[in-house]
Amino acid sequence: MKPLIVLLAIFCLALVGTRVVGPDWNPTFAGNLAMAVMLMFTALGHFKFADGMALMVPEFMPFKRELVLGTGIIEIIAAIGLLIPAYRSLTALLLIIFFIVLLSANINAAVKHIDYEKATTTGQGTSYLWFRIPLQILFIGWVYYFGIN
Repeated sequence: MKPLIVLLAIFCLALVGTRVVGPDWNPTFAGNLAMAVMLMFTALGHFKFADGMALMVPEFMPFKRELVLGTGIIEIIAAIGLLIPAYRSLTALLLIIFFIVLLSANINAAVKHIDYEKATTTGQGTSYLWFRIPLQILFIGWVYYFGIN
């Protein structure tokens, strides 16, 4: 829920800001800035809650904590890439693939009832997927619309 609030709040602020300082609205800039800020926000979670997020990684994968930290770094790089027009389309395409891959970790976490902030198995469970899957689809659509389209 927090990433969605960050995404929408920054989008609204940036959209109004582009109109205030410029002659027109600039939804492309606002959309990419909002996603970049959201990615920076979620990347912080990869470092702050690394142990809990490591529980989300499937058992067969080694170096779980390192993988979580690496995906946090990927999110930071993607945030920067979305803000550079020459790299925006490629970044957006790679980010869409990244979001699709990460959905499997979110599904795994829901099935295991993982609460990544507390690093416990007392999370909401699969009912969380009713929110998370549409949210992930929104993120994918957002990146496509503002980054590729």
